[in-house]
Amino acid sequence: MSLSAQDRYTITGIIKDGLNDQYIKGAIITIRETAFSAVSKEGGAFLIENVYPDRFVININISGYQAYQAQINLKSDLNLGTITLFPMGYENPDDMALQKTIRATNIAELFSKRPNFIGGNQVFGIPPEPKRLIGNYYLDPKWNKASILLYKDMEVVEGYFVRYNISSNNFEMRDGGSDQVSIIPGFRVQNIVWVDSEHNIPRYFVNGMDFKLEGSPISGFFEVLVEGQMPLLRRTEAVIKPSNYNQALMIGERNDQIIKRNVYYYLKDKEIILIPKEKRKFYKIFGEYAAEIEQFVKDNAVNIRQPSGYFTIFTQYNSKFEGFESLIPKLIDN
Repeated sequence: MSLSAQDRYTITGIIKDGLNDQYIKGAIITIRETAFSAVSKEGGAFLIENVYPDRFVININISGYQAYQAQINLKSDLNLGTITLFPMGYENPDDMALQKTIRATNIAELFSKRPNFIGGNQVFGIPPEPKRLIGNYYLDPKWNKASILLYKDMEVVEGYFVRYNISSNNFEMRDGGSDQVSIIPGFRVQNIVWVDSEHNIPRYFVNGMDFKLEGSPISGFFEVLVEGQMPLLRRTEAVIKPSNYNQALMIGERNDQIIKRNVYYYLKDKEIILIPKEKRKFYKIFGEYAAEIEQFVKDNAVNIRQPSGYFTIFTQYNSKFEGFESLIPKLIDN
């Protein structure tokens, strides 16, 4: 039986250029596996009419710009708001850790103003670990809604829940209406940002393949805590702590455990460098601002041996340079 006109809805939105903030005319908007489509007009606006309710994947393409993909759940007339596209091959001229694409307004819009994108606050369902190995290899075991920038065609993918497996360097991805999980190998992902479902703040991650550690390429993902002239990065490592159980005395830990630890780095000229533990060497990394940073630490009683201290100091340092924008309001543990 065919759907009545009352069961059909419209999809609207506006397409803008992320570099010059100009509206984009001529972008092709399609709904995958359907005949529904539209082309953005003057002012970047588009309209797709008479769409039946369902879950869809929407694609936006225009020559010279990065592709865009997102999942939607159409239950009523849907306004996607402003969607930002960036030119193909665009690289941040300031040579920061994050491509500007993944810092775009799409992120805030996606998680605060677009309730019809598939998903909810948080999704659980981690399978139980084997009895002899306690813990898990996930950077964050919760499913968090994400925006992903792929290397291939610089495509932006939104509207999925993800979690990252540190051991396999893979992202698990699912939509909010299904238990089916698909895998994206880490080497396909350039940047990713997800909104932590517990603290409700964004967390930004970059692929280590784009940088070097001690002169060599590195796999795995680094969290960008502070962006700017000299970004602050964090890498979470997962190691197995063997059981130390003594059968004769019946003491100790019976099971092996997966232990996660955070290691902090700074980024300089595409080189990821471990933050020095020694005070003199630590202040030296700030160059001509070393004495000023040291005085700032003394005046504000900042603990330079704690992650929160790193966050405060690198925020202070990078704020001295034009164009600085704080990525996150506070530091959170994994």
